[in-house]
Amino acid sequence: QDVLDMELKAGPPRPSWYERHVQPCLAELLGSALFIFIGCLAAVEDAGGAGRLQPALAHGLALGVAVAVLGDI
Repeated sequence: QDVLDMELKAGPPRPSWYERHVQPCLAELLGSALFIFIGCLAAVEDAGGAGRLQPALAHGLALGVAVAVLGDI
């Protein structure tokens, strides 16, 4: 009797094939491209005695900007 009284609720809709497979791959590709590009620019534009600090700051700034811009997604 208890089973008959319970309402059948539909589960959450399954994400589409695009959302499960393509979106994560595109996000990984764009994120990797961004950090490789930023890292290469920071290494090419070597400012005197910055050494390893300049690429580290460039990557940190890029990550901070990406989180601030895309954090709500």
